[in-house]
Formats: sequence, C-alpha cells, structure tokens
Amino acid sequence: MTRSQICVPRIFAWRASFCTVDGMDFDVVIAGGGPNGLMLTAELRLAGARPLVLERLPERATVPKANGLAGVVARLMDARGLYEKVSGRSGPPAPTPFYMFGGLRLDLRDVPDNPMHTVLVPQTRLEPILEEHALGLGAEIRRGVTLTGFVDHGTHVTVSTDDGSEITAAYLVGCDGGRSTVRKLAGIDFPGVTDDDVVTRTANVVLPTAGPGGLPVPGHGDIQPFFFHRTTTGVFVWARLEDALTVTTMEWGDAPGEDVPLTLDELADSVKRVLGVDVPMELAVLDRPLVMRRNAGNNTRIASQFRRGRVFLAGDAAHVHAGIGGPGLNMGLQDAANLAWKLGAAVQGWAPAGLLDTYHSERHPVASRVAMQTQSQSALLAPGTKVTALRTLFEELLESVDVRQHIVDTMSGNDTRYFESDHPLVGRLAPEMSVTTTDGVVRLAELRRTGRPLLLDPSGLGAVADGWRDRVDVVSGDGPALLIRPDGFVAWAGDSADGLVDALTRWFGAPTA
Repeated sequence: MTRSQICVPRIFAWRASFCTVDGMDFDVVIAGGGPNGLMLTAELRLAGARPLVLERLPERATVPKANGLAGVVARLMDARGLYEKVSGRSGPPAPTPFYMFGGLRLDLRDVPDNPMHTVLVPQTRLEPILEEHALGLGAEIRRGVTLTGFVDHGTHVTVSTDDGSEITAAYLVGCDGGRSTVRKLAGIDFPGVTDDDVVTRTANVVLPTAGPGGLPVPGHGDIQPFFFHRTTTGVFVWARLEDALTVTTMEWGDAPGEDVPLTLDELADSVKRVLGVDVPMELAVLDRPLVMRRNAGNNTRIASQFRRGRVFLAGDAAHVHAGIGGPGLNMGLQDAANLAWKLGAAVQGWAPAGLLDTYHSERHPVASRVAMQTQSQSALLAPGTKVTALRTLFEELLESVDVRQHIVDTMSGNDTRYFESDHPLVGRLAPEMSVTTTDGVVRLAELRRTGRPLLLDPSGLGAVADGWRDRVDVVSGDGPALLIRPDGFVAWAGDSADGLVDALTRWFGAPTA
C-alpha cells in the first residue's frame, strides 16, 4: 500500500493484518450502538477495518422497539451464522406461507419463489446477539458516550464526544436514529412527509379470551394474531411475542399531549372505538418494563444524501418509514451489509474509484421503494368508503399469483437490483442453493461466513482470479459460475473470462502483481 499504516498483528476474515490507516485512532467511528450500528461494526471487522461504536446509552434498552425481521434480511443473518441464534430454530430460513399487505391477507403457498422469511425476535434479544457477534470479531464499543460534533478534514474526520475526547478516524457513520445528530451536523436534508392524524397505541397485555384459534370478538369472528384488522373506525392488531402479548390500535384523529402517558383505560377505550365492543384485557406482569406507548403521526423521510465526504448515514438516520411490515430494522441491517465491505475496501487500499459512492446510488432507491410500499399500506388501512372500494379491487388483484409474487418481492426486498445486466442474476441477491464441492455438499450461506467476496467456479475459471486471491475466495464445485459480493449480491455470472476480469476489477480493484 502507498499509505502509511500502524499495524497490529491480528487474524480476521480478510486474512490480512489489523491495520489502522494513516495513524488514525480508528478506521471508522460509528455513532449509535443499536442493531444497525452493531451489525455495521461486525461487518467492518469482517472487512478488515477497525471500527469504534459510540453509544449514548450506558446500558442496552430493556423495552423492545422492534419485534422481528422480515424478508431477505433473514438470509443475511443466515450468511453470518446468526440465524439459529436469532430465530431460535435449527436449519436454514424457511418462508412463511401467509403474510399481509395493508391488512390484506397474502396467501403465499402457491407463489413460485417465496422470499418472505419472518423471524420473531424482539430488539431486546437481537441486540445482545449482534453485540456478542461484534465483540467476538474484535469490535470496540463505548457506552455512555455521545458524539457532540465532528470535523471532516477531507483526509480524515475528528469526532468530539461529551466526555471531552477527540477521536480521529478515516470515516464516520451515523447510525444514530431518525433524529440523527450526525445527519444534522453534516447538513444533510431529510425531506419527506408526516401524517399527523394517525394515532397508534401499543401495550403489553393479557387477553384472557385469546386462544389457539385466535381472539374471539363479537361481530368480528376470531381475529388472528399479527394480522391488521381494519374497521370503519380504525385498525386493531394483537400479537403473541416471546414473553408477552401486545395489543395495538390505529385511529385517525387527535392524540392527547405527548406529556400524557398511555394508560390501560385509554387503550381499552381505543379498542372499543375500533371494534365496537369491549375486549377484556389486563396489563401484563413481566420481568422487564412494559411496552406502553402512544405515537402520534407517521414519518416518511429519506436523507437527500447517504454520503457527504467522509460521513455516511445508515438505518433510521438515513430513512424512516411507517412501521408496517418492519421495514426500518430490515433496511438498516441491509444498509450495514452494503456499506461495510466498501469501507473495508477503502481502508485496505484496494477500493476501485467510485466504490464508496455506490452506497448512496444503490441504497437510496431502495429506501424510496420502501417508502412507496409502506405509504401504500398505510393508505389501505385508512378509514373511508373510497379506501374500502380500493381494498375490494386490491383483493381481486391478489387472486393472481403473479400479483402476489410482485407484492411479496417488493415487501421482502427480493426485487432489489443494484445494477442492470444481460444476465438475470447479476445485480440481484444470490439465490439460495447448495453447492457440491470436493468437501461435500454445502449451502451457499455457509460459504459466505467469512464476509469475503466469493467466486463459485464450476468450469475452471478460478485461475482468472489469481490476482485477487488476497481478497476473493474461490470455491470449485457444481452449479452456476457466480462472483458474489460480501453483501450477497451477484457481481458477475456466466462463462466469459473477460467478463469476470471486468467484474473483479470493477468491484474489487486492481489485481496484485
């Protein structure tokens, strides 16, 4: 490398030394130690970088903000060997046979390619798993420390904290939520819309009448868990989570002031307004603080830039959406997977020109598409005869398996294509498959544990990649010839040696001499 480095011998997935570029304290400072920040720091460690996480909270939150993962993000967990810990189930992810869109039931049993994997895992359990994963890879996490400012010098950044420290790093990433300090200090706009008239109430409760067949409600039949039940006055949903039941209502109207805490009576009154009848409920008794919250308004906002100089945004700092379908956490974890290997390449010195810019060009359109589908779902849940008519038409459209395939691809993220190609797989997430190698049959996800680029070579093209062996794994076996990026997206497919060289150079820089 041409740049000076301070190197401490350490072994990690890139099979290189543990190096901090240009004498910086760290390669990357991450503001925010929630799931997205933890996933990013783990991915950065796999990519050969030395990250530091600054988390303002002295301890992890005890009340879950999110309750699960949905879509292709489950495959990311699988590729990093985390799926069984996160899901509590053995074996690879299996698609769910039913889901919903805007409160409309999606029957996915006959969808040819069902990408909707669901994992019920509260954020309070997910975070310790991700933190253990990151620490096991050598990450450093500082709790009770808040970023208060930074300066982008063009060659590096200096980060200031509330304890008076100054930290130098090559890059800074804001994973510090929808009210991101990093985004504000970077001067990045956060345009979008706020639906002020939606009031959501949620609490952990006991429902004495709930049973295996659902929650019987006079006039509504058995309301199934997790499915949004729309009425003329609002929406009701209940769910069985790991340690408790939750009840949520959505109503359109004015909310009490933010300084007025939600009570069980207020929630019960809201349920009665939505369903027209009383539903017996009691507050749950748990060994953690109860979820008991009221939110007024839905925000849909996307940062105008995901990168400005040496500063990047990920997760809610970059985009916020209505919570229908859990897009926020799913999106943030995929942001982390997309960004980390690119920052790692820059730190290692082999990033091709423009690689870091592809973070914005790839992820910003995905955020826009998620905003579109979550706003569509919110519109389908709203009251009114016009919405009811639209839902009726939508239900007729959902009788088509092609429409259901399109909808579930959109919701799960399976429709993401980062760049176009004549080959149908290029630019898309690599398919789930098994590969027969000299060591036996192995799933593709298991070959991706190291977080390195991967060349599947069934036809002897592996020699073409010799100049990239320091950063690309080559596996011989049956199946399609694929070059797969660390985030799981296909960079090349086919049988052209020239095409393979072009893809290797485009994504993984110049070969070593």
